[in-house]
Amino acid sequence: MYKLGIDVGGTNTDAVLIDDALQVTAAVKYPTSDDIYGGITGAVDAVLAASGVDPASIGQAMLGTTQCTNAIVERRGLAPIAILRIGAPASVGIPPMVDWADDIAAVAVDSAIIAGGFEYDGSRIAPFDESACRAFFEGVKGKVAAVAVSCVFSTVRNDDELAAARIAREVLGQDVCVSISSEIGSMGLIERENATILNAALHDVARRFTEGFAQSLEERGIVNASVYLSQNDGTLMTIEHARRYPILTIACGPTNSIRGASYLSKTDDAVVIDVGGTTTDLGVLQNGFPRESGIAVTIGGVRTNFRMPDVVSIGLGGGSIVRVGDDGEVTVGPDSVGYRIAERALVFGGDTVTATDVAVRLGLAEVGDVSKVASLDYGVAERAMAVMRAMVEEAIDMMKVSSDDIDVVLVGGGCVILPTDLAGTARCFKPERSGCANAIGSAISKVSGTYEALVDYDAVPREEALRVARAAAVEAAVAAGALPDTVEIVDSEDVPLQYYPGRTNRVKVRAAGDLSC
Repeated sequence: MYKLGIDVGGTNTDAVLIDDALQVTAAVKYPTSDDIYGGITGAVDAVLAASGVDPASIGQAMLGTTQCTNAIVERRGLAPIAILRIGAPASVGIPPMVDWADDIAAVAVDSAIIAGGFEYDGSRIAPFDESACRAFFEGVKGKVAAVAVSCVFSTVRNDDELAAARIAREVLGQDVCVSISSEIGSMGLIERENATILNAALHDVARRFTEGFAQSLEERGIVNASVYLSQNDGTLMTIEHARRYPILTIACGPTNSIRGASYLSKTDDAVVIDVGGTTTDLGVLQNGFPRESGIAVTIGGVRTNFRMPDVVSIGLGGGSIVRVGDDGEVTVGPDSVGYRIAERALVFGGDTVTATDVAVRLGLAEVGDVSKVASLDYGVAERAMAVMRAMVEEAIDMMKVSSDDIDVVLVGGGCVILPTDLAGTARCFKPERSGCANAIGSAISKVSGTYEALVDYDAVPREEALRVARAAAVEAAVAAGALPDTVEIVDSEDVPLQYYPGRTNRVKVRAAGDLSC
């Protein structure tokens, strides 16, 4: 049986087929289409043709897509929702969506703050107001198909969120999509609530792209494949899980590239530089998985605190436009010809100088027709390369945790534009098939489970708390579809919380294993 991995980027849609021995059978790049699906089906057709593989022999299909990110940034396709916060009287001073832009805040049909919620130690702020909860949902009945529920300190106790979710389904019907904050975000009510609202608003987007992907596969005879979506921690989730937590697909492209870079370079610790047509993403490979961001992340102008990879993006790609100012200064990007590079770059007969043209002129890459860049001034090309080098080297320094040199892996279709002698690096790899690292990362990804809780070490000894957390994380990974014998702990931390009583720590453990067939 084969694995099919697909990753949709802004410029290209990449597809790979991997056999039972995890060897790449075929890899292709296909231009991303405006409707996304044209690019996906084109890439699938191309990789099947290149490999000669029988579509019926594909047992698993994995998709990494930017559609949820695009929907938030472009304010397009978001579903009308209702927002319920449980936390009066403590939290009424700051209403939901208080700092949201009007164009995205319009997704909320109505919102309310009702009594209930908890203190940091799990004690009640106020009794849960069930009648107010029921009245709110009665008021939005027939107007929304998705609901976001948040509660003060629900990461400590989520009793009230679960009660509100049950009432929402009783009033609005069992088909309503209910997002509860304790399953999505971390500590910090407003940021956690924001992430939950976005998750609920992505309900229709998730339904459309999961149904569309499954249908596209079926139309091409891929009828025996279990279908999975890439999530932003470098692991996979089922279609059902993706429909419930679509926000977890945000930033899955960079994490797929990081996982693919690990596989191709046979290294578990490095900075990964993923160069696309428009942007370059830098992330850290730590123990074989992407390093998670420790700070709140802003998505489309909305501040959130759910799980996100630690990624820095810069406006440099293979299609970045190179210009020479009146004073002779050379600039590169941030604008790009994007997926039209095959029409507009000099090496393809176009009239626009791009970063790819610079690399070809300097002899770093063999792309298109070399003779077409002969007229590009060599000195201009050198100055442009100096700008590109400085941008990347500065970004590498941002990702490092010490001044020591670090291994770097260059991947992505645009990585041909960069040299391998970058400052601050110990070794710099450009592995074979690096152009399709994102699709490879999607295809070889594992499934994971995470356990997070606040534990007072005066009440529960540290070793006991960590043992329970590890067991719970392993159990969650198996429940997500991992083979029990392959599950291992990939990340474990316990952080003291000095503003809590006693010796309270935030315990977080993640386990991952191979996908069961």
